[in-house]
Amino acid sequence: MARRNTSTYGFAKTSGLLNAQIRKASESRGFAQSRLLTHWDEIVGADVAAMARPVEVSYSRQQGLGATLTLLTTGANAPLLEMQKEQLREKVNAIYGYNAIARVRITQTAATGFAEGRVAFGHAAKAEKPEPSPEIKAEAHKVAGDIHDDGLRAALERLAGNVISKSRQ
Repeated sequence: MARRNTSTYGFAKTSGLLNAQIRKASESRGFAQSRLLTHWDEIVGADVAAMARPVEVSYSRQQGLGATLTLLTTGANAPLLEMQKEQLREKVNAIYGYNAIARVRITQTAATGFAEGRVAFGHAAKAEKPEPSPEIKAEAHKVAGDIHDDGLRAALERLAGNVISKSRQ
Protein backbone atom coordinates (compact mmCIF):
# COMPACT_ATOMS: atom_id res chain seq x y z
CA MET A 1 0.00 0.00 0.00
CA ALA A 2 1.38 3.39 -1.02
CA ARG A 3 1.86 5.84 1.77
CA ARG A 4 0.82 9.44 1.30
CA ASN A 5 3.32 12.07 2.43
CA THR A 6 1.52 15.13 3.72
CA SER A 7 2.33 17.74 6.28
CA THR A 8 -1.25 18.12 7.49
CA TYR A 9 -1.57 14.70 9.16
CA GLY A 10 -5.19 14.43 8.11
CA PHE A 11 -6.16 17.95 9.19
CA ALA A 12 -7.56 20.60 6.85
CA LYS A 13 -7.64 24.36 7.09
CA THR A 14 -10.81 25.75 8.60
CA SER A 15 -11.02 28.27 5.78
CA GLY A 16 -11.15 25.43 3.27
CA LEU A 17 -13.97 23.77 5.13
CA LEU A 18 -15.97 26.99 5.46
CA ASN A 19 -15.45 28.43 1.94
CA ALA A 20 -18.85 27.27 0.66
CA GLN A 21 -20.75 28.63 3.67
CA ILE A 22 -18.88 31.96 3.59
CA ARG A 23 -19.51 32.33 -0.14
CA LYS A 24 -23.22 31.57 0.29
CA ALA A 25 -23.59 34.09 3.15
CA SER A 26 -21.67 36.83 1.34
CA GLU A 27 -23.54 36.31 -1.94
CA SER A 28 -26.85 36.69 -0.11
CA ARG A 29 -25.73 40.23 0.82
CA GLY A 30 -24.64 40.99 -2.75
CA PHE A 31 -20.89 40.42 -2.32
CA ALA A 32 -19.74 38.50 -5.40
CA GLN A 33 -16.28 38.17 -3.87
CA SER A 34 -15.99 37.55 -0.15
CA ARG A 35 -12.51 39.10 -0.29
CA LEU A 36 -14.14 42.51 0.22
CA LEU A 37 -15.49 41.32 3.58
CA THR A 38 -12.56 39.24 4.76
CA HIS A 39 -9.79 41.70 3.76
CA TRP A 40 -11.63 44.99 4.39
CA ASP A 41 -8.89 46.54 6.52
CA GLU A 42 -6.24 45.71 3.89
CA ILE A 43 -8.35 47.17 1.08
CA VAL A 44 -9.29 50.52 2.61
CA GLY A 45 -6.66 50.89 5.33
CA ALA A 46 -6.77 50.44 9.08
CA ASP A 47 -8.07 53.96 9.80
CA VAL A 48 -11.12 53.62 7.54
CA ALA A 49 -11.71 50.00 8.58
CA ALA A 50 -11.91 51.17 12.20
CA MET A 51 -14.62 53.69 11.24
CA ALA A 52 -16.78 51.68 8.83
CA ARG A 53 -17.55 48.22 7.55
CA PRO A 54 -19.26 47.00 4.38
CA VAL A 55 -22.83 45.90 4.82
CA GLU A 56 -24.30 45.28 1.38
CA VAL A 57 -23.74 45.53 -2.34
CA SER A 58 -27.04 46.18 -4.08
CA TYR A 59 -27.92 46.25 -7.76
CA SER A 60 -30.83 48.28 -9.02
CA ARG A 61 -32.44 48.54 -12.46
CA GLN A 62 -33.14 52.27 -12.18
CA GLN A 63 -29.55 53.21 -11.33
CA GLY A 64 -27.99 51.82 -14.50
CA LEU A 65 -24.72 49.95 -14.56
CA GLY A 66 -22.75 49.42 -11.40
CA ALA A 67 -23.73 48.56 -7.89
CA THR A 68 -24.10 50.51 -4.67
CA LEU A 69 -21.82 49.62 -1.77
CA THR A 70 -23.41 50.37 1.60
CA LEU A 71 -21.06 51.14 4.48
CA LEU A 72 -22.09 51.14 8.14
CA THR A 73 -20.58 53.72 10.48
CA THR A 74 -21.37 55.79 13.53
CA GLY A 75 -22.67 59.34 13.21
CA ALA A 76 -19.41 61.08 14.11
CA ASN A 77 -17.45 59.24 11.41
CA ALA A 78 -19.96 59.74 8.60
CA PRO A 79 -18.66 63.18 7.47
CA LEU A 80 -15.11 61.82 7.34
CA LEU A 81 -16.21 58.90 5.17
CA GLU A 82 -18.34 61.18 3.01
CA MET A 83 -15.21 63.08 1.99
CA GLN A 84 -13.43 59.82 1.10
CA LYS A 85 -16.23 58.19 -0.93
CA GLU A 86 -14.47 58.41 -4.30
CA GLN A 87 -11.18 57.01 -2.97
CA LEU A 88 -13.06 54.16 -1.27
CA ARG A 89 -14.91 53.38 -4.50
CA GLU A 90 -11.62 53.26 -6.44
CA LYS A 91 -9.99 50.97 -3.87
CA VAL A 92 -12.94 48.57 -3.90
CA ASN A 93 -13.09 48.54 -7.71
CA ALA A 94 -9.39 47.68 -7.79
CA ILE A 95 -10.28 44.45 -5.96
CA TYR A 96 -13.02 43.58 -8.44
CA GLY A 97 -10.82 44.45 -11.41
CA TYR A 98 -13.46 46.57 -13.13
CA ASN A 99 -15.92 49.37 -12.31
CA ALA A 100 -18.26 47.13 -10.31
CA ILE A 101 -19.16 49.73 -7.66
CA ALA A 102 -20.66 52.92 -9.07
CA ARG A 103 -21.85 54.48 -5.80
CA VAL A 104 -20.93 54.35 -2.13
CA ARG A 105 -23.73 54.93 0.36
CA ILE A 106 -23.05 55.59 4.04
CA THR A 107 -25.53 54.58 6.73
CA GLN A 108 -25.30 55.67 10.34
CA THR A 109 -27.41 52.96 11.90
CA ALA A 110 -25.88 51.23 14.90
CA ALA A 111 -24.57 47.78 14.06
CA THR A 112 -26.38 46.18 16.99
CA GLY A 113 -29.75 47.84 16.42
CA PHE A 114 -31.44 50.93 17.73
CA ALA A 115 -31.96 49.88 21.35
CA GLU A 116 -28.46 48.53 21.99
CA GLY A 117 -26.60 51.09 19.91
CA ARG A 118 -27.41 54.18 21.95
CA VAL A 119 -24.59 56.35 23.14
CA ALA A 120 -24.23 56.61 26.89
CA PHE A 121 -24.50 60.21 28.05
CA GLY A 122 -23.61 59.55 31.70
CA HIS A 123 -20.37 60.67 33.22
CA ALA A 124 -17.52 58.21 33.38
CA ALA A 125 -16.50 57.08 36.83
CA LYS A 126 -13.47 58.92 38.16
CA ALA A 127 -10.36 56.87 38.63
CA GLU A 128 -9.23 56.46 42.21
CA LYS A 129 -6.16 58.55 43.03
CA PRO A 130 -3.45 56.86 45.06
CA GLU A 131 -3.09 58.07 48.62
CA PRO A 132 -0.23 60.59 48.99
CA SER A 133 2.78 59.55 51.02
CA PRO A 134 3.02 60.59 54.70
CA GLU A 135 5.78 63.13 54.03
CA ILE A 136 3.62 64.84 51.37
CA LYS A 137 0.68 64.90 53.81
CA ALA A 138 2.89 66.45 56.51
CA GLU A 139 4.19 69.10 54.15
CA ALA A 140 0.66 69.94 52.95
CA HIS A 141 -0.54 70.16 56.59
CA LYS A 142 2.29 72.59 57.34
CA VAL A 143 1.26 74.78 54.34
CA ALA A 144 -2.40 74.98 55.43
CA GLY A 145 -1.77 74.93 59.19
CA ASP A 146 -2.66 78.61 59.88
CA ILE A 147 -6.24 78.31 58.57
CA HIS A 148 -8.89 78.21 61.34
CA ASP A 149 -11.86 76.93 59.27
CA ASP A 150 -11.72 73.10 59.21
CA GLY A 151 -13.37 72.67 55.77
CA LEU A 152 -11.13 75.27 54.13
CA ARG A 153 -8.02 73.83 55.79
CA ALA A 154 -8.87 70.29 54.54
CA ALA A 155 -9.46 71.59 51.01
CA LEU A 156 -6.17 73.52 51.04
CA GLU A 157 -4.33 70.45 52.36
CA ARG A 158 -5.70 68.36 49.47
CA LEU A 159 -4.73 71.08 46.99
CA ALA A 160 -1.25 71.44 48.46
CA GLY A 161 -0.82 67.65 48.44
CA ASN A 162 -1.75 67.51 44.76
CA VAL A 163 0.61 70.36 43.86
CA ILE A 164 3.50 68.86 45.82
CA SER A 165 3.03 65.37 44.36
CA LYS A 166 2.80 66.77 40.80
CA SER A 167 5.95 68.85 41.25
CA ARG A 168 7.87 65.78 42.47
CA GLN A 169 6.85 63.75 39.42
